[in-house]
Amino acid sequence: MTRSELIAALAAANPHLRQPDVELIVATILEEISAALARGDRVELRGFGAFTAKRRDPRTGRNPRTGEAVEVTGKAVPYFKPGKELRERVNGGPLQSRGGKERPSAGD
Repeated sequence: MTRSELIAALAAANPHLRQPDVELIVATILEEISAALARGDRVELRGFGAFTAKRRDPRTGRNPRTGEAVEVTGKAVPYFKPGKELRERVNGGPLQSRGGKERPSAGD
């Protein structure tokens, strides 16, 4: 789904909102997530997931064309970890363990 498709879907699901308002809402949410990550903050959306900025150390890389060693500077890269509800929804049911058996819930 692209950004414009997301805006169209939200506008269709919320007919009481004007399209420009939906565009502003989506832009504001994405901008706030970006700004928080740039500050080094963590953004957690319960039931959806968490956005963080992970630090990568400087290293020596290789130019794939020439094989020459190249120094790569350290940097922060955005990282997303999906929440339990999102994983369950994507997988079509309760969380599965590696063995394919359903995990017991906390009440079992």
